[in-house]
Amino acid sequence: MIANLAAQFRDHPVATTLELGSVFVCFVLFVGVLALLTTGPPTGTGTPWLALVVVGASFVLFWTALVPLYERTVGWS
Repeated sequence: MIANLAAQFRDHPVATTLELGSVFVCFVLFVGVLALLTTGPPTGTGTPWLALVVVGASFVLFWTALVPLYERTVGWS
């Protein structure tokens, strides 16, 4: 599996980095939600919840707007 990942990285370094980064961001979001759920509902300003929502929204914006725009204008090699 790791050899396959290394070969994929050699062939397509940008795409592989984006995919592995996406897996990492999803993992961080999942752990963050679980951690925040254990603290109970937000009180006061709710800054940790807001930070989690901003990270999630940025992740969605990146994949639904910026990556297709890049593919359309520059091309994906």
